[in-house]
Amino acid sequence: MNLIATNPFDQETVAEFPFETEVSLNEKLNQAQLAFQKWRKKTLTERIRIVEQGLEKIRQAEEEIVQNVTRQMGKPLGQARGEFLTMFDRAATCIELAPAALADDVLPDKPNFQRRIVHEPLGVVLDIAAWNYPLVIPINVIVPALLAGNTVLIKHSAKTPLCGVAFEDAFGALEVPNLVTNVILNHQQTEELIADDRINHVSFTGSVEGGRVIYRHVAERLIDAGLELGGNDAAYVAADADLDFAVANIVDGATYNAGQSCCAVERVYVHETVYDAFVDKALELMQGFQLGDPTAEGTTMGPLASRAALEELEKQVQDAVDRGAKLLCGGTRVSGSTGNFFSPTLLSDCPQDSVVMQEESFGPLLPVTKVASDEEALTKMNDSRFGLTASVWSADVERVEKMAADLQVGTIFQNRCDYLDPALPWTGWGESGLGSTLSQYGFFHLTQRKAIHFRTDLES
Repeated sequence: MNLIATNPFDQETVAEFPFETEVSLNEKLNQAQLAFQKWRKKTLTERIRIVEQGLEKIRQAEEEIVQNVTRQMGKPLGQARGEFLTMFDRAATCIELAPAALADDVLPDKPNFQRRIVHEPLGVVLDIAAWNYPLVIPINVIVPALLAGNTVLIKHSAKTPLCGVAFEDAFGALEVPNLVTNVILNHQQTEELIADDRINHVSFTGSVEGGRVIYRHVAERLIDAGLELGGNDAAYVAADADLDFAVANIVDGATYNAGQSCCAVERVYVHETVYDAFVDKALELMQGFQLGDPTAEGTTMGPLASRAALEELEKQVQDAVDRGAKLLCGGTRVSGSTGNFFSPTLLSDCPQDSVVMQEESFGPLLPVTKVASDEEALTKMNDSRFGLTASVWSADVERVEKMAADLQVGTIFQNRCDYLDPALPWTGWGESGLGSTLSQYGFFHLTQRKAIHFRTDLES
């Protein structure tokens, strides 16, 4: 039985790989462990130099990698090229932060004692990467893991296996071989791999249910996991917002990558004084997308990566309408197309208890409802089991600071959304995940602390 990746635009087979055998997986694990023993002895300066060589190999394969991203998951080529560039920005920031993040913490002088905290590598890190951003999601783990002295097994999504191959091609044959190894696994094999004592940490990006399964398995081993899970990110448009700016950015934040982003804007609360104007402007933009072949120059929205998502989105739209929401555009899959296309959808007057306001959509849906005050907006924004990001659109910094103090999410934006700054920790509250990637804090769960406590004078 093989893994088969399908192009979501024309349903043609993009790639086919056999799943690992017990023998092949055991060999890859052994190689990763042996590589770790050599790699951990390298200085950080040496690691940075070698990691940069791997990044250069990726850069040289740009066109093939970008084309494969589009073919595997339907992202328009322009967006795939943007993700490719973002990957290097993430890596560069990580390299810049590494010396301070990984340096020993030296405690204040204490007579006749030497005390410091060392950040030691863990061993072999299993990175279970998602398909929606198949380049930047893995790089968020691979680069800090390697800089910290670990080696990596990458198990990429079944939708985007060629991206796993690209990372092995780049980092698998450097001065120290087998720093990154690609593995092709089904769900059962992945669970069995986590149970192997040669795996020292698991990083997972995916669904909440998937995160629960991963966490149960790492708990059996008493090892740690980083989990980046779902989102249902809220935006609030205050009465003083620059409306044209807010509408343009919120629509983009809801529909970029066909809405298939963990931090996409998934529900919008608009102050009643600007509500009608917001909806009118949003409708014009939502009707302006050009759906089509993601390799074509004029396409601004590609197909969804998953055909099963079409039915789920239709159910969410119907639920909202049944509860009293108004469907202003879209709401259904595009009929007569072989591609997994879903029409950009604008819903107004969405009840707070509708599924689209409570659950992750992962598609080009923009549900909007009005509020009478900042306080009402805050209450409704926090009415969620998720807590990845939230955005407040206002010129009043004091207003945004006041709301930020009470918003229960990992990142709060003012006048921007759907963006990761690699110098800031990417972290989720609630069911949006555990741990952090990016920033100096992205190194913490990829290392373990070792306390050095030396008495230097036996006479004292």
